[in-house]
Amino acid sequence: MSVTNIKTYRRNVKMKTTLKVIAQQVILAILALFWLIPIIWLIANSFSTQTGINIRQFFPEQWTLDNYYNLFFNTDTVANFPKWFENTLIVAIFSAIVSTMFVLMVSYAMSRMRFKMRKPLMNFGIILGLFPGVLSMIAVYFILKFMGLTDHLAALVIIYSGSSGLGYLVAKGFFDTVPKALDEAAKIDGASEFMIFLKIIMPISKPIIVYTVLVSFLAPWVDFVFARIILTSNDTNGFTVAIGMYNMLDRNLINTYFALFCTAGVVVSIPISLLFVLMQSYYVEGVTGGSTKG
Repeated sequence: MSVTNIKTYRRNVKMKTTLKVIAQQVILAILALFWLIPIIWLIANSFSTQTGINIRQFFPEQWTLDNYYNLFFNTDTVANFPKWFENTLIVAIFSAIVSTMFVLMVSYAMSRMRFKMRKPLMNFGIILGLFPGVLSMIAVYFILKFMGLTDHLAALVIIYSGSSGLGYLVAKGFFDTVPKALDEAAKIDGASEFMIFLKIIMPISKPIIVYTVLVSFLAPWVDFVFARIILTSNDTNGFTVAIGMYNMLDRNLINTYFALFCTAGVVVSIPISLLFVLMQSYYVEGVTGGSTKG
């Protein structure tokens, strides 16, 4: 093959590669546009002067910041967003703390320790994880009712964190990448298993800790099903954000509170968005590190 033919071949390959990349980017841009349209519409309606559903035009005719002010400072028996936000934040923080402790301890035990029932327990945990958690909601409700915990935020913390240890697989994969020579050196110096876990493994496990915290925080923040089942009282002061926003969409209330509903949706998304932006590098490292070994 002559030099000219080689150059022509390389030029054609480069052109095909470029066209392929451009086509992929165009498709992704179109998909992203379709994904962003509902979000843009929600944000736009949060600034609308119209209190009901705006179906005549995509963007509101008049813009205002009153919805954000009313959401926090002009509360009523229907829209008590500050209290909902406080309740959801309390549940999410405590659930994230307890769940992270459970997940990390179970993951460490499965990764570093060797005992007779280790593999059967791991397999059993994976099998249980295949079933949706909502299948247990009726049994969970009656257990909590028997204990007198319904209509209490503590019940939600118990629900969200009680079985969190079953989600050990990603964290275990991360701990598997940590050299066991560190454990052996610490044991020679007389360190206990707990001290190895606390003083040696945890300081070098920031990515998986951040990943676990984010996942544990996100679940109660967006959950509706369990919160709706457990919090049965009509007192809006005991609602979480999901339940309160759902009530705004009642047929008799939607024309009055839809703009506030959109505003609440924007406000609720801000903490999660900030967490992911600030912790993105740790989150990605935790996922990729935990997927290298199983």
